[in-house]
Amino acid sequence: MMPKYVAAIDQGTTSTRFIIFDHGGNVVAVDQKEHKQIYPKPGWVEHDPLEILKRTQDVIGAALKKGGVLSSEIAAIGVTNQRETTVVWDKKTGKPVYNAIVWQDTRTDAICNRLAKRGGQNRFRKKTGLPLATYFSGPKIMWILDNVKGAKEKAKRGELLFGNIDTWLIWSLTAGEHVTDVTNASRTMLMNLKTLDWDDEILKAMGVPRAMLPSIRSSSEIYGNVRTSTLKGIPVAGDLGDQQAALFGQTCFKAGEAKNTYGTGCFMLLNTGEKPVQSKAGLLTTLGYKIGNKKAVYALEGSIAITGALIQWLRDNMELIQSSAEVEALAKSVEDNGGIYFVPAFSGLYAPYWKSDARGVIVGMTRYVNKGHIARAALEATAYQTREVLDAMEKDSGVKLRALKVDGGMVFNELLMQFQSDILNVPVVRPKVAETTALGAAYAAGLAVGFWKNTDELKKNWGRDKEWKPKMNAKRRAGLYSGWKKAVKRTFGWVE
Repeated sequence: MMPKYVAAIDQGTTSTRFIIFDHGGNVVAVDQKEHKQIYPKPGWVEHDPLEILKRTQDVIGAALKKGGVLSSEIAAIGVTNQRETTVVWDKKTGKPVYNAIVWQDTRTDAICNRLAKRGGQNRFRKKTGLPLATYFSGPKIMWILDNVKGAKEKAKRGELLFGNIDTWLIWSLTAGEHVTDVTNASRTMLMNLKTLDWDDEILKAMGVPRAMLPSIRSSSEIYGNVRTSTLKGIPVAGDLGDQQAALFGQTCFKAGEAKNTYGTGCFMLLNTGEKPVQSKAGLLTTLGYKIGNKKAVYALEGSIAITGALIQWLRDNMELIQSSAEVEALAKSVEDNGGIYFVPAFSGLYAPYWKSDARGVIVGMTRYVNKGHIARAALEATAYQTREVLDAMEKDSGVKLRALKVDGGMVFNELLMQFQSDILNVPVVRPKVAETTALGAAYAAGLAVGFWKNTDELKKNWGRDKEWKPKMNAKRRAGLYSGWKKAVKRTFGWVE
């Protein structure tokens, strides 16, 4: 029987999904399960890697059942994952030595400052494309080796393995294939962008033994077959960090094409072609994707830590809304933001500032302000932060963006999408299949096993669902944006 489908594990910050796609890139079946967010101290964020593995196995079984799909009908599976989230586990027992330290976690601030004493925040930027920041995996590995009893010695003896979540899942599903792809490796701060290999000088500076690290492969090739769960025997053939997977799923294959994903955080990626572009405006230089033995494609990325997470905060911490979907109606209950700006620097500011000591502020409060204004300002914060990143991208690349392809959970918020188009002054386009992250991983896996012939075939699958065009006049746009810039300055330097 010829396989009819390709599937993807989409392991995100708050939940894990398994999605099955047909040849046209349409969703056949999906299942999703949340996992626990663990906050041991302010600024610390952890996940339980064993819980994530269990959720992954659960959603695989449930999605197959929902779609009435046999595992033999699946040609291959791809993996896409929350990037930078760091797992260290015992090679023999397969047990993590500590919880996964999540990308948003800021506990490595002191480690980053210590590393920056020689060469400043950009000490490794030329090689890695990244500033020294709590965001990346390298300092998180250092923290685990320094703080978990006996970990350093075990790592030196080659008894511990490191992986971001993609590596952890592939290792677990294939019973021992210890691999990652170029996109995930480029987020560790340990890989050299030019050689696409681990960099010995940086490993030495961070005290990370090379034996812990997975082998770096392309984003689209067969890494091994599943040996556990319902998918036994199916090849795992695609691996992309979630934002690069969305770039691939949005078919941004040409230099100058960009996408923005609105999830827990917000991530804009611009394809810059086969050469890495070093950013002068606070962006990250990262790998876009690498298909088999073809040349690697690079990207510029603007990473924003808190966007959808701010709406969850309004729901869970402030209890202003019962469900995230209610935020739009609440924001629409007022004409405008009432003069307030909400800068959600809950875990510092990422692009283009890279200030880990920034903290969130609401600026411009008067007696007039009600919860509608706060909801509106929370949504607008996502659009303003995206504008800052886009300005930086245009500065770095010299490319003027003609339209922005968008995806992720927040793209169904009409108010936000219209405001985004207004504040950027470019059309904003939502595709027919909004599950572009999982789709990108499925595409990579499908290409590796010949389910799709080439990227031209993938391009044909992309279709427009809705487009928002700018309606705001230039004077109002400039006024609002200048108010935002002033508000951002108030967030700096809160942590001694």
